[in-house]
Amino acid sequence: MIIAVSGKGGTGKTLVSSLIIKALSNTGKDLLAIDADPDSNLPEALGVEVEKTVGDIREELKQDTQTGKIPAEMNKWDILDYKIMESVVETPEFDLLVMGRPEGSGCYCAVNNMLRKIIETLSSNYDIIIIDTEAGLEHLSRRTTQNVDIMLVVTDNSKRGMLTAQRIGELSGELDITFQKMFLLINRVKPEKQEEIRNKADETGLKVIGIIYEDDDVAEYDIQGKPLVDLPHDSNPVKAVSKMVSQILNIN
Repeated sequence: MIIAVSGKGGTGKTLVSSLIIKALSNTGKDLLAIDADPDSNLPEALGVEVEKTVGDIREELKQDTQTGKIPAEMNKWDILDYKIMESVVETPEFDLLVMGRPEGSGCYCAVNNMLRKIIETLSSNYDIIIIDTEAGLEHLSRRTTQNVDIMLVVTDNSKRGMLTAQRIGELSGELDITFQKMFLLINRVKPEKQEEIRNKADETGLKVIGIIYEDDDVAEYDIQGKPLVDLPHDSNPVKAVSKMVSQILNIN
């Protein structure tokens, strides 16, 4: 199963991604977390240090090719596959791969092209892959999430967050990208505003799978730089995401 977490930047994608991994880490399944956001905040949220990203590897391979260290006739994908597997960070609960971005000039397209191939190559090695996507809509237009089973769109109560969520749903239809299921998760909701926010969420056309209440612990962890995956099990965000994960697992 491949689960992608998307949404407008700043709505809590990385929080949700890290708590999905926290919820799944006790299931005995082989997990791969992929940080596909160029900002690469997932390692810190998971409390994991990453020495090298896929973007770094691409730049090294590009430089080695230009300087003649790698013969032009050699298969670059074979070398890249080997180096990428070396860059996967292994922990007892999950593995982590960070896409990063190229250090040199140019757009993020090359790393996105590699992401599609990586997902195809590694999907058979894991039970579940969780992708923290880049913010916005680009992952759809570049089709890096075209093979995803569960698309989880995260929003807060802002108009812009809801609008991005709606556009993700609409664009996936326009591009004929079919997910097994697509859900909306609403983050940072004040309990007394829950009904009002649900009514706003209905306008996105996406099914709401859960609500995360505004939480002081999350803000404090962010301020102190503590891994979000260490949030207490009885905190609302952890319980809300765990409940959502149970629903997702029951789909299959």
